[in-house]
Amino acid sequence: MPVEKNQVVLFHYSVSDEQGKEVENSRSGEPNAYLHGHGGIIRGLEEALEGREAGDTFSVTVSPDKAYGARRQDAVQRVPIKHLMGAKRWKPGMIAQVQTEQGPRHVVVVKVGHKFADVDTNHPMAGKTLTFDIEIIEVRAADADEIAHGHVHGPGGHHH
Repeated sequence: MPVEKNQVVLFHYSVSDEQGKEVENSRSGEPNAYLHGHGGIIRGLEEALEGREAGDTFSVTVSPDKAYGARRQDAVQRVPIKHLMGAKRWKPGMIAQVQTEQGPRHVVVVKVGHKFADVDTNHPMAGKTLTFDIEIIEVRAADADEIAHGHVHGPGGHHH
């Protein structure tokens, strides 16, 4: 069954930056699961998966405009250190999580002061051309609930 809108796709991936350095890898855990055609993964990856089948392995290089967007220079903000989640002591370069009106978001710590930290709100992979090595594990039809909610339920997906 080829990957098309309203199919659930389970896949393993590793992603590398322009220097060929691996940034993330799913192979030690559950495969990633998403509902195709609902914007649940970056556009360049969704386009590359279209029409593929379970068992396919391939690489795709995705430019920033179809990945996490260009880096914005005005994205550095000052926030109270107590709002940073993920560590007790912060150093520049560490990734923290903050709660925003749009939900939790990852930020990169730029500078740490006494009570405040300067954080870069760009996605850590913004502005980067990324290469994904993909292995499609399973393709199945989504059930009516998954289509109504716009995401996968169960292992590797969303849990209510």
